[in-house]
Amino acid sequence: MNARKAALTTSFLEALAAERGASDNTIDAYRRDLEDYAASLEARGGPSKAGADDVRAYLAACTAKGLKASSLARRLSAIRQFHKFLYAEGFRRDDPTLAVDSPRRARPLPKILTVKDVDRLIATASEGLAAPDRPFRERLAAARTACLIELIYGSGLRVSEALSLPAAALRAKDPFLHVKGKGGRERLTPISDRARSAVAAYRALLSEAGAAASPWLFPAMSASGHLTRQAFARDLKTAAVAAGLPAAKVSPHVLRHAFASHLVQNGADLRVVQDLLGHADIATTQIYTHVLDERAKAMVRDLHPLNDEDGD
Repeated sequence: MNARKAALTTSFLEALAAERGASDNTIDAYRRDLEDYAASLEARGGPSKAGADDVRAYLAACTAKGLKASSLARRLSAIRQFHKFLYAEGFRRDDPTLAVDSPRRARPLPKILTVKDVDRLIATASEGLAAPDRPFRERLAAARTACLIELIYGSGLRVSEALSLPAAALRAKDPFLHVKGKGGRERLTPISDRARSAVAAYRALLSEAGAAASPWLFPAMSASGHLTRQAFARDLKTAAVAAGLPAAKVSPHVLRHAFASHLVQNGADLRVVQDLLGHADIATTQIYTHVLDERAKAMVRDLHPLNDEDGD
């Protein structure tokens, strides 16, 4: 990629970070996708001269390489936004991606844990707290895992939001937790009494360990200073196996899915669930309508008069 093309990409990424508050991980993913796209168009003069057929040819080449539909859709999204930027900033007189159809992909339903599954998971993770004969480090790890499960399942937090909670979180008696989510969007999410109790039990052990001076609620020896997603995912799967649940069925994100699905199943409005999850678009939340579909089928079966054998 020559200097001018690299400068265009850099300008786009800077705008993405400044105007949309994109995270470092998002910026890095966009950079990789756009560098690959630009490299494929080197012989054609790069993105600034690409036409719709060039974009289609690139996507076809990605498909031939075995790129999954979800990855292909993400890559096309990056390319669309890049060309929209080039057009808006006057680097191009047109946007070739307007004539390019998005790849069709079936959106998988989220993996769901039942309420009993979650109860077993929390009970198993908490067992270490009730065993004073266990090493202190194991008791602290058990308290931390139980605390995170209660927070994510009880409030629908993203794992990144839970792990980066400040040490002062939940110290006040405010029934809501202030969360800074994707794109810098802020929201208030309710906190259950169970979650507060789990945080208190964990904090007591954390203070005993001498880690109370950390700015993070879940401190760890990592580059960020707090527990990593990978470390928590490992602890969670360990608890799942101990609870008799398939490890493949349990992940931090599955807990968030369970939070939303159980709310919808019990009658919560999708708009309310959208706000609680911090989704910018209701379309993202609509994946949980599969729960509503099943409930609607049951209502028609049980309540519609034509299904009443004793009806008129």
